[in-house]
Amino acid sequence: MASDVTVLVEEPDVVTVCKPASVPVHPCGQYRKNTVVGILQAEHGLAPLFPVHRLDRLVSGLLILARNATKADLFRQQIEGGMLQKQYIAKVVGTFPEKELLVDISIYYNHREGRSMVEAGDSCRDTPTKGKTASTKFTRISSNGTHSIVLCEPVTGRTHQIRVHLQYTGHPIANDMLYLSEYVDNRTDVGMSADRAAGKSLIPETNNMYVDDCEETCSRNFSIDPMCTQCPNLAPTGYEEHEEGLWLHCIDTLDLDGNMSAHIQVGHF
Repeated sequence: MASDVTVLVEEPDVVTVCKPASVPVHPCGQYRKNTVVGILQAEHGLAPLFPVHRLDRLVSGLLILARNATKADLFRQQIEGGMLQKQYIAKVVGTFPEKELLVDISIYYNHREGRSMVEAGDSCRDTPTKGKTASTKFTRISSNGTHSIVLCEPVTGRTHQIRVHLQYTGHPIANDMLYLSEYVDNRTDVGMSADRAAGKSLIPETNNMYVDDCEETCSRNFSIDPMCTQCPNLAPTGYEEHEEGLWLHCIDTLDLDGNMSAHIQVGHF
């Protein structure tokens, strides 16, 4: 979508940027160099960079990258200790409930389908569920009767967690083709291609916020990418011109004492 990766703060150990929608954080799917990491290296000379967390390709907003392994390890210790909190703003379908809503429903990511689904489980069954625990807090900011603006605060960090939990509430993100109810059972090729291209996280799985759930690290062999529908015989085809960024935007990162670690409010719905 040809938006710039805006550097908000550049420090000796950390770079904070505003990630535009449509650009993945790191190499994955059909993308090798046209990523946040690749663009920062090519246009700003910032290398090496260590992504502390990941945003889906179609999600925009605050992104923090460490500039050395020592700082990256420190961030990961804070994440594992539950010391950091992320906040997102979403535009959803319908009138969202006024009272604060906590969704505490396990999520199972289906790699073949390229999407997550809730899995409430059944205590009466002996068969274990595939889902992983996931929790998100939602607070309505405003509503016009057709759409609502909602503050989303993930407690855990599973793949597509906010998106699938909003779908579970009956108020999916208003332009999320992957999780709008009418597309869940019969997904379009556009939705499938766009989300599969998000790829996998570079960071191992944890139960904490920031880090998207994954079962293995990104492949270093770019000749054949298991997440790419064109590999290994066809050239990447790109995406349809009408693709747009999700109405989901990461606005800030806080420690549990309420001190602002990083904050942005950019973009409009």
